[in-house]
Amino acid sequence: MTIDLADALSGLDTATPSRDPLDGGSGEGDSRAHRAARRTLRIVLASLLTIAVTLGVWQGFISLFHLNPYFAKGPGDVFDFLFRGPEAGANRHLILSNLGVTLFDAMLGYVAGTVAAIGVSLAIVMSRSVEQSVMPVAITLRAVPLVAMTPVLVLIFGRGLLSVTIIAGLVSFFPTLVNMVFGLRSAPVHAFDLMRAYGASDATILRKIQFPYCLTALFASAKIAVPGSIVGATLAEWLATGNGLGNLMLVSSSDSQWNTLWASVAVITITSVLMYNVVALVERPVVERFRAA
Repeated sequence: MTIDLADALSGLDTATPSRDPLDGGSGEGDSRAHRAARRTLRIVLASLLTIAVTLGVWQGFISLFHLNPYFAKGPGDVFDFLFRGPEAGANRHLILSNLGVTLFDAMLGYVAGTVAAIGVSLAIVMSRSVEQSVMPVAITLRAVPLVAMTPVLVLIFGRGLLSVTIIAGLVSFFPTLVNMVFGLRSAPVHAFDLMRAYGASDATILRKIQFPYCLTALFASAKIAVPGSIVGATLAEWLATGNGLGNLMLVSSSDSQWNTLWASVAVITITSVLMYNVVALVERPVVERFRAA
């Protein structure tokens, strides 16, 4: 008698993603496009609200402590610098061109750190000895502040792209590793038992059971790691490479170009908020697609 493994898996709850309570009163008849539009609208509104609160706190901090306007620039000053001043076009080009360099460095580091974390997490889940060897080292390295680790990494790997990739990758590696290990182990025991009863290999169990369950954990880590990679790349540029927004902020502070400095900080902050919400926007459809596969 031939037993279809796919039929056996069809009854598992991994194929039925939970309904988002934020969908409100959306019924079964609502189209997928409408649900996607609502999710997109919620995330856009959340992004705008986060940015508005950040700008309010920024201006409130300056007003509350009566900071010297020569050094402390508010949202209005940055807006004039980028959009209304006589050199606004040149200022935007300066900021955005350096932002492009920083984003490239950050995404390269994020991808490298995530791929490394996924590989190590798979090894940890498959071998208890690997876990006992790797996790203490990972936890120890995570306890070392990145700003203290950066000069050592620059000394070892130089001041080029490799150093930036490693520094930004470390920010991605640790949260992804912890969340991936948790996610890979979160599948229900009865799913493993059923797969083994039908003679499934470890690779099939990983693909059909463990990977769909760990997607939520992977996206949770991405929400932390993607903005963190931008901060890591900026730090590496500040301390090492002489490129990107990190270096622009260093040069601006040295030359007392305070508008450039504050505009760089504002742009990198807004970009981090947007990247976080981009991950949140992509998460739901990707998880649904893989769990339904």
